[in-house]
Amino acid sequence: MNTVEAIRLALQSLWANKLRSVLTLLGIVIGVAAVIAVVTFVNGINGYVAEKIFNLGADVFIISKSPNVITDVDQFLEARKRKDIDLDDYRAISEACTECKVIGAAIGTANGTIKYNEESSSDTIVRGWTPSMAPIYDLDIVMGRVLTDADMENTSSVAIIGHDILDNLMPGTDPIGKDIRVNGQTYTVIGVGKKEGKTLGQSRDNWVILPITSWLKQFGLHNSLRIWAKAYGVGSPLEAAEDQARVILRSRRHDAPGKPDSFETETNQNFLSIWASLSSTFFIVMIAITSIALVVGGIVIMNIMLVSVTERTREIGIRKAMGARRNDVLKQFLFEAGIMAMIGGVVGILTGISVAKVVTLSIGMPSAIRLWSILAALFISTSVGVFFGVYPARKAAKLDPIAALRFEL
Repeated sequence: MNTVEAIRLALQSLWANKLRSVLTLLGIVIGVAAVIAVVTFVNGINGYVAEKIFNLGADVFIISKSPNVITDVDQFLEARKRKDIDLDDYRAISEACTECKVIGAAIGTANGTIKYNEESSSDTIVRGWTPSMAPIYDLDIVMGRVLTDADMENTSSVAIIGHDILDNLMPGTDPIGKDIRVNGQTYTVIGVGKKEGKTLGQSRDNWVILPITSWLKQFGLHNSLRIWAKAYGVGSPLEAAEDQARVILRSRRHDAPGKPDSFETETNQNFLSIWASLSSTFFIVMIAITSIALVVGGIVIMNIMLVSVTERTREIGIRKAMGARRNDVLKQFLFEAGIMAMIGGVVGILTGISVAKVVTLSIGMPSAIRLWSILAALFISTSVGVFFGVYPARKAAKLDPIAALRFEL
């Protein structure tokens, strides 16, 4: 029996028992769909984290009072004891760091209340920025202008707003020059940021940017800033800029020689390595869980194939009596199990991709389809079918033709 004939016979057998074949495939379909959905979401979120959340180029580093991700209580308590980073630290680094191309400072709060006339918005992110933060953070302005040094030095009551503020509080109006109230304080709108949409159901346009001096005046001076610095390049230029900024800040904070920094210096790679560790753990756990469905699907295939062998015992006897060899029977049943699982894999892939895209459209969760994940899913599903089909196929191949011909259900 050649391969083409084995495939034809396998498809005929599956088509002859359509309902049973569909029910048999459910475990494979669910398992593959879950795996594809998980891989698609992990790939999408990895790309989103790299490009959007951290919003850092490879040549940018951040200096802050505490780490971006705190992993234990001791680290938290140590960070709490440190001195705040203030505007004088920012100015010192800005003036003395010759290896830094651009230096900015930022601070923020996530519980701002914005009002315009009778309309209001809550849980708005209110950021305090130096003017130099715009090119570092890659802020796109679609209306008006960005902050200037004069706004910062004069502690001007001006603000740049996100698109949610415009759409929800000021629809149909030209916002430039209009006054809004940020936690009760009046600011004049000078610019509107580009619309960015939602991620995980949360809007990325519900924000207001104030001059950092205005932010500190309103929300309090006893808050630590984050200093953002852009080097002249990656690799050695980035390391040189980091080292120079560290030396300047260590001197200002009187960090003793040989002692650790009393602040944190982090790059895009630091953030991504932390995320990669978290996402890989999540990925492994989810794959382990969803693999249970594949194993269950494989067991179902084995059981159904055993039933099929019993039902087709006389057919196997006839084939052997007409000259079919053991390998021919073995190949027929292995192909049947493998093709059944492969079809389940294809349906599972389409289902997983569809589910991922529906979730993405519904709540904005990032997703990204990778060719390797599709090929891997097909290979795994087919392999599961072949693996669990070996025992029934061997049982069929070993049947005695005389006994098989005499067999009756």
